Amino acid sequence: MAPTQLKVRLSDHGATLLAFLAAHQQLSNHKAKALLDARRIFVNGQRIWMARHRLDPGDCVEIQEGLPAFGGARGDQGFTNGPVVSREAVLYESSDYLIANKPAGMLANGPQSLEFGLRRLLGNPALTAVHRLDRDTSGCLLFAQQAQAEARIRPLFVQHRLRKMYHAIVNGFVPDPEQEITHPIDHRSARTLVRTLDANKRASHLWIELETGRTHQIRRHLVAIGHPLLGDQQYATRREVSPQERTIRRQMLHAYELAFRHPVTGKPVHAKAPLPNDFTACLRKFGLS
Repeated sequence: MAPTQLKVRLSDHGATLLAFLAAHQQLSNHKAKALLDARRIFVNGQRIWMARHRLDPGDCVEIQEGLPAFGGARGDQGFTNGPVVSREAVLYESSDYLIANKPAGMLANGPQSLEFGLRRLLGNPALTAVHRLDRDTSGCLLFAQQAQAEARIRPLFVQHRLRKMYHAIVNGFVPDPEQEITHPIDHRSARTLVRTLDANKRASHLWIELETGRTHQIRRHLVAIGHPLLGDQQYATRREVSPQERTIRRQMLHAYELAFRHPVTGKPVHAKAPLPNDFTACLRKFGLS
């Protein structure tokens, strides 16, 4: 569905974005606020979700109405009894650990989560996610089958002995074949290794390995070097978003590979999650391999 575009007139000068949407789209304030919360509103090409944002004559307000709700306040996926998870989502399974392929738009744990769905699928109420992926990030997620296994795996996270590799699609041309990002996050050390797989003027396809696991580390580090994730609706806000990128439903980040040695047996545990369809479609859209 083509976006709706509205021009701000002289008579609208000083109106808040919320009031403008409600008046010109004949919406209640509640429904207008839902559009803002869904990150579907752009003003002069920039994604804006502040209800009190003041408009000036000549501003162009664009409504991406055709995008399905995705993540956070943008939708609860419509589950009534928890998500349905199939066996195909399981990438690795043992008596201690399980690695599953989390789809974008699903929580890692809690109600309506992959954890909830796997517990029901496997008949194991003790199964617990031992790390997190953002709701809109897809890929490898590690679970412990019982409390003892969870306790044994925790030191590996603290000691950075789990390898977590990602694919990412970012804005702009990333020229460096390899680089190390070490910007502190929340006053704590953080290290991200980045390799450029393909790049052009519009976007770049990156291979990323996390050395540390700070909150939203990849997303924040990529913004710090001036190449935010395509579709990132939280950190990549102070820039004009291209019409092509405005149609992307979520941040283009996929947890492709997870590897570690079993904390008791020492045997290697390893899983890969194939690139999802929306990720490969985005690569094609931006001319990347």
